[in-house]
Amino acid sequence: MQISFVAGFGPIIRDPDEAHRFWRDGLGIAFEEPAPGYFTNDDLEGVKAFAMWPLTQAAEATFGSTDWPGELPVPQAWLELDVPSAEAVAEAIEELRGAGHRVVREAHEEPWGQTTARLLSPEGLLVGVTYTPWMHEGSPPKE
Repeated sequence: MQISFVAGFGPIIRDPDEAHRFWRDGLGIAFEEPAPGYFTNDDLEGVKAFAMWPLTQAAEATFGSTDWPGELPVPQAWLELDVPSAEAVAEAIEELRGAGHRVVREAHEEPWGQTTARLLSPEGLLVGVTYTPWMHEGSPPKE
């Protein structure tokens, strides 16, 4: 098998209003609703699609029922969203904190040169707000 690219990524949501408060209102990601309850942004750089998939739809697609099996862990993942500069990480995290979102790690520079801060989404995703210098056009490559 040869994977060409990540076709999509996004949280499995339980509460659409809370999800929109975090992803749309807090992080500023615009969404379309091509199918009832399925919110997507196919233009966000870094992946081919960023979608909020309701847990009920994920359960139905996987198990044929809108109920996620109680004996299985509810799906979760992590996500990093890059900003234009190292300084913008701290600014973004303060803005998110001011909007009432739970910050779990303050902005700091990692030993490998990436600046990161982390918060939790309503779905339990560990979300990094980051500046990854070598991923920005015109920046020197990672050492």
